[in-house]
Amino acid sequence: MKRLTLLLAFLTTLAIGFAPQAHRAASKPLDPMKPGTFPVGVTTTVLIDHSRTDAATNEARTLVTEIWYPATDEARNLPKNKFTDFIPGGMNPQFETLLKMAYKKSAAEMNESYWNSAVRDARVREGKFPLIVFSHGNGGTRTQNTFWCDYLASHGYVVVSADHTANARVTIIKGKTILYRNDQRENSAVDRPKDMSFLLDQMTLWNSGADSRFSGKLDLSKPVAAGMSFGSMTAIRVADADARFKAVIAMSGAPEAHTNLTVPSLYMLGEEDRTIGPKGNTRIRDVFANHKRDGYLLTIKDGGHFSFTDVFKIDKNYGDGVGKGKRGGEGAEFNYTSMETTYAIINSYSVAFLGLYVRGEREYLPFLQKNHWQAELAWEMKGVETGTASTTK
Repeated sequence: MKRLTLLLAFLTTLAIGFAPQAHRAASKPLDPMKPGTFPVGVTTTVLIDHSRTDAATNEARTLVTEIWYPATDEARNLPKNKFTDFIPGGMNPQFETLLKMAYKKSAAEMNESYWNSAVRDARVREGKFPLIVFSHGNGGTRTQNTFWCDYLASHGYVVVSADHTANARVTIIKGKTILYRNDQRENSAVDRPKDMSFLLDQMTLWNSGADSRFSGKLDLSKPVAAGMSFGSMTAIRVADADARFKAVIAMSGAPEAHTNLTVPSLYMLGEEDRTIGPKGNTRIRDVFANHKRDGYLLTIKDGGHFSFTDVFKIDKNYGDGVGKGKRGGEGAEFNYTSMETTYAIINSYSVAFLGLYVRGEREYLPFLQKNHWQAELAWEMKGVETGTASTTK
């Protein structure tokens, strides 16, 4: 009997000493200021919405789509994705010419400067990961925010981003190059929110077994709508129209008005944005001011429009967020906030926001309640916790 009692005591000690500790290690939120613990995979797919006819192509609405996701551990030692890996079918002379026209760089030079953390077509990690649907800017591309997509995937999120056909800088469908068309902008304003809802539809099907790689691996309880510039407006609008989206991250753009004033929302802007200008920034501030609860406003004091993109990787002297600028567009010359600081601000607040509102990890709230970059950032909160407005700058 004594021997049995000692054995039970020993087993109890093991249970207390190891099991809860393992649970804590598994559930402890990751530091938002550091990349997550997961290696990252990326894959390209083409999704077709047969219920819509594309005004630019007169064919079924076709979306070339990129997906970032947590990958298995073997991906840590595999070669990283290159810029040219994003091009369906690979490089050809026509695309090489377009590349030089658009970025003033060859494919080899782009591969050198356009760093990525993801591994092309790596195996998808076991687990259930929340979904984020991202919308690019006017004339942008599905790959314009890899700095952010890689980072979020390393923290355990799946990010889906499609080229909005004819509003993207360049899209390749069935070997045919489709360039940005300014005459399609109004059509794109209508199509974009529908594109985002369609992507959510498709990922729901994939999670149910339509794609074995992602079957059962998506947490679709709180999908997130996100975007930059025109895509930011799109994200806000789709959260108005599609109640399945439970949170919004909106970078450097907002519509004149919207109706979903209680969806948790993280708005971002650059004080020195020359693309949307003071009027565009005022619109973002107005949207934030009208928000009823769980709203955040991130203002990079020396940020511009393209601070919220991968342009740092392409042209370090681009302007409007990257390199040098002039105060108010006409004043004294200054340097926009560096890539390292800018990306750290955007990524860390995004991770903390998502951790709290998508995963329900309240340990992230103290991070969100503080401005961690006093010199570079103005940080405001509205209706957080108590349902009343509070501000910290």
